[in-house]
Amino acid sequence: MVRSLSQWTKTLSFPARISPNKSSKESVNIHQVSPTISPTLSSTSLAKNNEINAVMNNNNNHASLSEVNQIYSDPESEKAIMSSVVYCIHHKEGCKWSDELRKLKGHLNTCKHDAIPCTSKCGAQIPRVLMEDHLKYTCPQRRTRCEFCNKEFTGHSLENHLGNCGHEPLYCENKCGVKVARRHLSHHKATDCVKRLIGCRYCGGEFVADTLPAHHAKCGRVPVHCPKCDISIIAREELETHLKDECTVSVHSCSFKEAGCRFKGPRFALEKHLDESSQQHLSLMCGVVSKQQHQIASLKSALSRLSLNYSGTLIWKISDFAAKMAEAKSKEGMELVSPPFYTSQYGYKLQASLFPNGNGAGEDTHISVYIKILPGEYDALLRWPFAHSVSFTLFDQSTCPEKACNIVESFIPDPTWKNFQRPSREPDSLGFGFPKFVSHEMLKKRHFMKDDTMFIRVKVDPSKIVAV
Repeated sequence: MVRSLSQWTKTLSFPARISPNKSSKESVNIHQVSPTISPTLSSTSLAKNNEINAVMNNNNNHASLSEVNQIYSDPESEKAIMSSVVYCIHHKEGCKWSDELRKLKGHLNTCKHDAIPCTSKCGAQIPRVLMEDHLKYTCPQRRTRCEFCNKEFTGHSLENHLGNCGHEPLYCENKCGVKVARRHLSHHKATDCVKRLIGCRYCGGEFVADTLPAHHAKCGRVPVHCPKCDISIIAREELETHLKDECTVSVHSCSFKEAGCRFKGPRFALEKHLDESSQQHLSLMCGVVSKQQHQIASLKSALSRLSLNYSGTLIWKISDFAAKMAEAKSKEGMELVSPPFYTSQYGYKLQASLFPNGNGAGEDTHISVYIKILPGEYDALLRWPFAHSVSFTLFDQSTCPEKACNIVESFIPDPTWKNFQRPSREPDSLGFGFPKFVSHEMLKKRHFMKDDTMFIRVKVDPSKIVAV
């Protein structure tokens, strides 16, 4: 490459021959001082050099060296300038060349950092040191082959081709993990991809391809054969209904199976059996009803035992006493009986009774209370006669407990009296107690009645329970 003086002197860097403290007009574009060459320039030569630089630095002036020589033809100044030691204009890029100014032009023709036109004529100015990489990788006019289809392209056309090459392998967009050539990608996604969506041909739902076999294994609309008649093809979800209501070969048990009928047969035989065996079925159902009645009675007995009182103390609540008193006055001998209770879990079974209008000596004037012994489950293990003290207490329901005045009566059984012997299955209807427990007049004086209700406690002294 041939350069004019105006081109390669614009960025000259001279080794120092004049002190850097000199003014710019005296430096003549000298940036550094050479330790080896120190020519002395006359003031006339310096002025001439300044004028040359002014001409060179003008953007519109491309004067050649011969033109400068015509203007300033002083051989001595020219010789001094051309003998000055300078660095290569590319020393900042890494070129270490430095020599006389007259040799710079020849050096630039071989300097590897100097830019020259691309040899492939793409129009770019490329440093020699980068030319090989440019021609190989970045030059638009380079010739190269596509690594996927092996076709040859220019650099510019290769850039457009790379995004459209049909042989370029790409990952499937469904994330199945498979790489497929671009030209086969659409076919892969439509027919081969295990992650593509496929509609179930039975139920119409959409499923990922690799999950479709698992869906078919439980899909309710998949057709199956009836295991009995083996001629019907029905949906899996309808098989149970078919076997129960439609299949003519399926064996069915009689609907009275729970009642004891052991018939089994196909549907047509079952219908005939039901028509002909109505009397048999009726007898079976009567037996079931009888059995259920016994079970109900047994359950009621067990429930009543669970609700029994085994503490030896009974709190007896008598409601609607006014109505019961009126009934007792109009009906002679009317008796109220309490729930039965036990002196202990395996003790005596007792029951209290009350005559609202009195009994015996207390008739029409008093309330009479009695205790009687009922036949118990453990009477055979108990000691007889019954010998525990019994007390009756009528509670005063005063709002002030400190002022309450309860009525209490108690007795110790006479062992010689027959009512305290072991009871028979038909116990004495009266028992033992107090005919004049509390007078009708006394009931009105205190708060023995409240909300038409009275409370009576019957207590057996636990200290005298006889253990067996």
